[in-house]
Amino acid sequence: MVSQRRLCTFYLDRLWFGIAVERVYEVIRLPAITRIPLAARAVAGLINLRGQIITVIDLRRRLGFEERPAGTMPVNVVARSKDGTVGLLVDEIAEIVEAPESSYEIAPDNLPADRRELVPGVYKLPDSLLHVLDLDKVLGGDGSEAQSGKVLK
Repeated sequence: MVSQRRLCTFYLDRLWFGIAVERVYEVIRLPAITRIPLAARAVAGLINLRGQIITVIDLRRRLGFEERPAGTMPVNVVARSKDGTVGLLVDEIAEIVEAPESSYEIAPDNLPADRRELVPGVYKLPDSLLHVLDLDKVLGGDGSEAQSGKVLK
């Protein structure tokens, strides 16, 4: 039997990304975000999700992509880090994918070093390349920095 990994997938700047499905709590439309003065550029702000205050990270900014085009509304993927819950702004949600472990490869050397750390590998699927995010590294280590508002230097 071939071992497979289930990933919740989404798009950022026309690239296909995924995180482990067991880390995803829910996907929601973007509620009002409260900005945090002096926060790192990638921190979009805070939201109130049914009484829980959650830090929201803009993955476009975190991964060094251009700003989202004007008039384009992101989607919020609410995920669980080691230390709590965090929101991840993505361009568009995609499907749950079961990727065979045999199609996994280490990230190519042509990626910038800082991005290669956040995207350690890819799945080469028949019609596309699925970039796998290391959620804990995206959040700045173990995730605790994101919960305290000090994420992403």
